[in-house]
Amino acid sequence: MWRYIKALHCPMKQKTESLWGAFTRTLAHPFFSDRRTTLGLWLLLAVAAAVAKIHSCNNFLIFRQVFWHAWDGTSLYAAYPDEYFDVNHYGPFFSVLVAPFAVVPIFPGLLMWTVALTLFLYVAVRRSQFTWSQQLFVFWFCAHELLTALFMQQFNIAIAAVILLSYYCIEKEKDFWAAFFIMLGTFVKLYGIVGLAFFFFSKHKGRLVASLLLWAVVMFVAPMVFHGPDYVIGQYQEWFSGLVEKNGENQDSIAQNISVLGMTHRVTGLAFSDLWLMVPGLVLFAVPYLRLSQYRHTAFRQTLLASVLMFVVLFSTGSESSGYIIPFVGIVIWYTAAPWKRGPWDVALLVFAFVLSSMSPSDLFPAYLRKEWVQPYALKALPVTVIWLKLCWEMWTRDYRVLRKQNEG
Repeated sequence: MWRYIKALHCPMKQKTESLWGAFTRTLAHPFFSDRRTTLGLWLLLAVAAAVAKIHSCNNFLIFRQVFWHAWDGTSLYAAYPDEYFDVNHYGPFFSVLVAPFAVVPIFPGLLMWTVALTLFLYVAVRRSQFTWSQQLFVFWFCAHELLTALFMQQFNIAIAAVILLSYYCIEKEKDFWAAFFIMLGTFVKLYGIVGLAFFFFSKHKGRLVASLLLWAVVMFVAPMVFHGPDYVIGQYQEWFSGLVEKNGENQDSIAQNISVLGMTHRVTGLAFSDLWLMVPGLVLFAVPYLRLSQYRHTAFRQTLLASVLMFVVLFSTGSESSGYIIPFVGIVIWYTAAPWKRGPWDVALLVFAFVLSSMSPSDLFPAYLRKEWVQPYALKALPVTVIWLKLCWEMWTRDYRVLRKQNEG
């Protein structure tokens, strides 16, 4: 990892070199690269978030009540102002998934929820084919963004894990389980469907398709075992209608649509169809698939994974600040997977993303800038957008053939 961190020495300013020098020397201490330290840090963040939000855990209350509303046979998507603010937007299968966290009292359930989300992502990173250096970079660089998501009890932490595990299972030729994770994310929040982006890397495409169909049936039917087919089918219809309505609401919400779409609309002040941005975005995303000769290089496939992690948030009207744990994992993969030495501008983009995207929601960021500029114009999306565009350019033009040796420390 230290090779990546040492690249952060920017020759532009001696003072910056000195600061980064002190930073790298601090991180070079064995304590900070110990696996127990990273696991302890992430678990501490999970516990701290649960304790801090015990009296203001609105999202967890929504998730928890999904189970009880399904148990009572009432709508999963109606408003329940006496129980919580907002409404549920997760699929009927979520009522089964959230059950262990709903049948216990609120605080134990909340604590179990934050710890489970954290461990899920931690295990996904550890099980990935990334080197320990890459994993270490994820654990430290994404820690603050993880805390932001934990404060909101966000399932997006699990979505990041689902995408990573989908990729990992296809890499390891475990297509049956890759299909499981793809469908898991899809039946809960739809985002998981982006795992299909790794379809062309599969060596067993027929098995993958069959497994996808099998898991789709299992997850569609699973809630019916407890609640009956008529109720569940009705809830799927409500879910679809709710998502369509939510997409319209996101256009005018300052807390939603923190994406390329929202940022462009707010900065320009123009009203136009999102298709004018989504279609070019899809083209930019898809062009690297034409470089068939690069498929055999691990660095190329990892960079496509990074692209998926950024794209799914950048081009969604439902993107919110606490969902940026997903693209932040992608940023680390983009930076560390390249088989060439990263330059000062790449380092600057890392710093730009950390300061503007990760730190802007916190009290450590100037309140005036956050309230007058970052939030109104969805500028949290700006650094990630720039990095994603650079990533696309690199995937079109660079050769990922030779990987530098990684220091496993």
